[in-house]
Amino acid sequence: MAEVLVLRRLERIYRTGAGGLPVLRGADLALAAGEIVGLVAPSGAGKSTLLHLAGLLERPDGGTVLIEGKDTGRLADVGRTEIRLRRIGFVYQMHHLLREFSAAENVMLPQLIAGVTRRMAEERAMALLTSFGLAGRARHLPGALSGGEQQRVAIARALANGPAVLLADEPTGNLDVATAGVVFEELLAAARTHGLAALIATHNPELAGRMDRRLTLREGRIEVLH
Repeated sequence: MAEVLVLRRLERIYRTGAGGLPVLRGADLALAAGEIVGLVAPSGAGKSTLLHLAGLLERPDGGTVLIEGKDTGRLADVGRTEIRLRRIGFVYQMHHLLREFSAAENVMLPQLIAGVTRRMAEERAMALLTSFGLAGRARHLPGALSGGEQQRVAIARALANGPAVLLADEPTGNLDVATAGVVFEELLAAARTHGLAALIATHNPELAGRMDRRLTLREGRIEVLH
């Protein structure tokens, strides 16, 4: 299968008052379409940093991020923003839904930003919410939804523009154990259904064990977990 997300020799150094703090020291990764990979590492190991670089939210201090074969390091900010909007979906530990908009409107918003008509955006939003069992909650504001429902809406929003890559940072970390298991299975099912290359950071080894591969970060490099 074609490699959709490739990270080559990524380096990231944060500047502090005491000098440079290396977080990534030559991290390598390749994800194919339809492949779901778990990233398991303790807090502070660099999971979020790696996801931010892969999602073009930050630029690396060294190395390359390729999305569908395109070297994003050579792109200006406008080109990176375009890829981020159309080809990458994000799910975070906190759902970050806009509280003044309904569930359906939250899923419509990235589509409208991408230039989709309101009618088409609403149709796709309803189709996605229905697939997560939320058709009857589509007009509710986030405050009227449970934690699990809010995170399902956030996943639907991440899928709204038909991305090729899904990046998730502790996507069920804010949920109780039972709800986390259900939502996680729905996230995996959605990634497989849409044929995404998915990189999912979690501290939960049991959840990570449900994915195709498990990786970790050690001393700023990616290693395979057996």
